[in-house]
Amino acid sequence: MPDSDAALLARSAGLSDSLASRLAAAIRAGEFAPGARLPTEKQLVERFSVSRAVVREAIARLKTDGFVETRQGAGAFVAARPGSANFRILAAGGAEAGLPEADIAHIFELRAVIEAGMAELAAQRRSEDDLIVIRAAMAGMDQALANAADGAAADDAFHAAIARAAGNPYLAQFAAFLSQHFSASRALAWMPDAVTAGNTRASQAEHRKLFAAIESRNTAAAARAAREHIQQSAARYAATLKKG
Repeated sequence: MPDSDAALLARSAGLSDSLASRLAAAIRAGEFAPGARLPTEKQLVERFSVSRAVVREAIARLKTDGFVETRQGAGAFVAARPGSANFRILAAGGAEAGLPEADIAHIFELRAVIEAGMAELAAQRRSEDDLIVIRAAMAGMDQALANAADGAAADDAFHAAIARAAGNPYLAQFAAFLSQHFSASRALAWMPDAVTAGNTRASQAEHRKLFAAIESRNTAAAARAAREHIQQSAARYAATLKKG
């Protein structure tokens, strides 16, 4: 495929994701009530200055995610329970990929809720084998720091190991399902600017504090350490945005 065609497809996919996100937000806000008919394809093209192909892709995405139902010859209608069919985070790569700053804050908040619970259970249920895996991930991050390398993969492995140590297969599966979105927010700590500013070392110190609580089976301290780690990560990211 020629480069120009690939760029056009990427742009189209990005526009359809953006339009789907905006329409979903309008549905959640009550602009379109359950059972209401969405604007016609022509009206959406004119309102958002996009092509018909982009509108069709956006409507297909909304249908997949359970926001709308399509009726042949009649158009798209808001579902009775919008968004109940699926859970997705659009443009999950961060602000540079088009995700609004408010949504990034929501992802950090979601991480705090889920990871604090996982850490508490991990402190209660972890085995010696779990500790070995968590230590290995920490060592990977230490090595990346020493070599000025990217330790994002080891960071992901650290949190995945804690999820497994929680001893709940459904929780581990849910964490894996969300990992691509959580991974994007974790990777921010390993950006060159973050390393230079000392943010990465601060994050690793928080990891050690979390591990110590899990190792000592201190459930309250583990939950608190996980929550504080996410809160500090969010604060560091917000500070980076202000400098930019």
